[in-house]
Amino acid sequence: MVFQNEIWLISIIGIGLVTLGFIYVIFQSGRSTDVAASQQAYKTSNVLRRWLFLILLLIFAGISYASLHTFPIPPQHMPLQAKQVVSVIGHQWYWEISATQFEVDTPIEFQVTSADVNHGFAIYGPDGRILIQTQAMPGYTNELLYTFDEPGAYTVRCLEYCGLAHHAMSVVLNVVVASGGHN
Repeated sequence: MVFQNEIWLISIIGIGLVTLGFIYVIFQSGRSTDVAASQQAYKTSNVLRRWLFLILLLIFAGISYASLHTFPIPPQHMPLQAKQVVSVIGHQWYWEISATQFEVDTPIEFQVTSADVNHGFAIYGPDGRILIQTQAMPGYTNELLYTFDEPGAYTVRCLEYCGLAHHAMSVVLNVVVASGGHN
């Protein structure tokens, strides 16, 4: 099952449980109770509420860790373990990229900045799906580490509207099998 579908299923189950809780409360609201039963119910509900909060907190922490521990943004304060470093500067309305040909299975560090306004640096695969992206901002360099896993023509596009010719802001990156490679 796709991870997003699993989260959707968990959310639907959670919504269903909350709905059942509301239905239970609605049906219980018409009953008359004595003082001792009310006090006991109050104590029980406080205990249940604390346990529910703890369980939900643990579930939230678990889902957050499961979905973010593989977050693809490398640490920005240290050198990355890349075989090749590529300088990328966004301009209105073109990309200045120090290299446009790369080898398969070679880690590439893209150092992305902008000379004028904010740009969105995005690499699209040969199938047209976005693979990785970061912001190109004036006065700041974002480091993006990526390893191309198959040869082909990859397209860099701007994801941040940067002016009238924004739509034409693209560059083709060629990814090839390393000489002597077996792919």
